Amino acid sequence: MNETAPRRVWLCADDYGISPGVNRGIRDLIARGRLNATSVMVVGPAVSREEVATLQEAAASSSRCAIGLHVTLTAPFRPLTMHFRPLNGGLFPSFPRVMIAGFARRLDPEIIQSEVAVQLAAFASLFGRAPDFVDGHQHVQVYPQVRDAFLAAVKQAAPQAWVRQSGRAPPARSLRAPKALILDLLSAEFRRRAVGAELAFNPGFAGAYDFSREPDFGALMGGFLEGLTEHSVIMCHPGFVDETLIELDPFTVQREREHAYLASDQFPELLRMNNVTLA
Repeated sequence: MNETAPRRVWLCADDYGISPGVNRGIRDLIARGRLNATSVMVVGPAVSREEVATLQEAAASSSRCAIGLHVTLTAPFRPLTMHFRPLNGGLFPSFPRVMIAGFARRLDPEIIQSEVAVQLAAFASLFGRAPDFVDGHQHVQVYPQVRDAFLAAVKQAAPQAWVRQSGRAPPARSLRAPKALILDLLSAEFRRRAVGAELAFNPGFAGAYDFSREPDFGALMGGFLEGLTEHSVIMCHPGFVDETLIELDPFTVQREREHAYLASDQFPELLRMNNVTLA
């Protein structure tokens, strides 16, 4: 028997608010004790007062479930601020355009900071408090130019919240995961600037994989847990497919596969075998 204390990690379901089906799947897993965090997309179409209230009820029934803000700055979603630029037919720019513009220093940090601040205010209005943590849809928070605006807005509105960095701990790094390697590089600078802003962040991260394929999520989860440090974050995207989700996001059926695995008896056994807890 393993006599060492289990490693405590955050298993965070992203995208609460993107659709009713995703919301329902996330709440179901929280109620089962299979998630201990979710981040809310306040620009999503399924963030009504009722959807927020039912999430709060599910979280209250859990021993510990953190609720954070999922800052969104990419299409197909619309900004909350009227002056946001650039726009694409009234929507945020696409993910590639935002990242390329950030590297080219063509973004306006003040406009981005204002949008993040308004999303933080929208969260506070819906939940009656600041978020426990703040992360970003499509890891937008670690992009050049975005990161400083993101950190400044969080520092002002929610200084006690921790922010998500998307870099893996060194023992977990693999050259076979190009997406994760890019996130490692971008997150190193994000962590440095978060320290300068005196904001806490997670020490390790896992959960990135090629969503265009149909991998075995149980096998992926086993890999995510290897070498994961205490208080690290594992990102996941469980949910049920509905018409709203299909209209907004290409990542559909895999969400149901993630939900099925996390709801199964195999998942707590995997945690036990790896000496990990969501407590």
